[in-house]
Amino acid sequence: MESKLIPFVLFSVLVYLPGNSFATSQDLYCGEHNCYDVLKVTRESTKSEIAKAYRGMARIYHPDKHKQADKMKAEEMFKSIATAYEVLKDEETRSDYDYMLDHPEEYYRNYYHYYKRKMSPKVDVRIVVAVSITLVSIFQYYAASFRWRSGINYLVLQPKYRKMALEAAEQEGMLDNMKKMKKRNKEEIRAEEERIIRMILESKMEIKGGYAKPKVTDVVFFQILFLPGTIHGYLRWYISWIYKFKIKKEEYGTDEKLYLIRKLMGLSENKFEVLILNFFLILQRLFN
Repeated sequence: MESKLIPFVLFSVLVYLPGNSFATSQDLYCGEHNCYDVLKVTRESTKSEIAKAYRGMARIYHPDKHKQADKMKAEEMFKSIATAYEVLKDEETRSDYDYMLDHPEEYYRNYYHYYKRKMSPKVDVRIVVAVSITLVSIFQYYAASFRWRSGINYLVLQPKYRKMALEAAEQEGMLDNMKKMKKRNKEEIRAEEERIIRMILESKMEIKGGYAKPKVTDVVFFQILFLPGTIHGYLRWYISWIYKFKIKKEEYGTDEKLYLIRKLMGLSENKFEVLILNFFLILQRLFN
């Protein structure tokens, strides 16, 4: 945000400067010299020709190749060459510079574009997008992990699920070590029991919906990465659906009927699974 405001602030300040302050607007780029003249190229020169001219002159005027008496003069020339190359190697900066040469009287415009480009950070948009997606994915996974842990913490406190976990632990022989801990104090036994209950619930209990166990493949980064495959899979399914049920007029199977019901109810797959699970739990309680 600050980088965007800087050119506007500078522009506002320049508005109040006297008109003759802009008489040397060309000094913004290469001082009193023409950048093309410094590198001994023309405005028609290509980018590769400019780079070749820069390398050749840089070798000639490099300070390390001159004696102490001529070193200061060589350093100044070397800086001028480097500055000219920085202006002309970038297509956008070169375009602004060419415009200034053609329209030296447009002081405000020339100053504005120079400082805007000079002070704005030059960051590849692709890097910004990649970093943003990565950070969002990390936050997304962390948030999903936190919700899942909250769900497990809730289940650990519920007597029904504690009983189920202990029964599963008994069947797998995980409570055998606890029977050997009789000589230990109650706190140690209690802590071991809590550890086993939590471990069973984490491994056996499949939580649906917003509190489901997070998967790395569910984050934005991998969703974008797998997007072509997802689109391909959906198109295959859609074409198969049209062919089987629209063209061949086959009867809907159980899965297809459930899909249509979910679609009519406007529920996501996870929410619909939770609804079905709750329905069967209610039936189980009614008939047990």
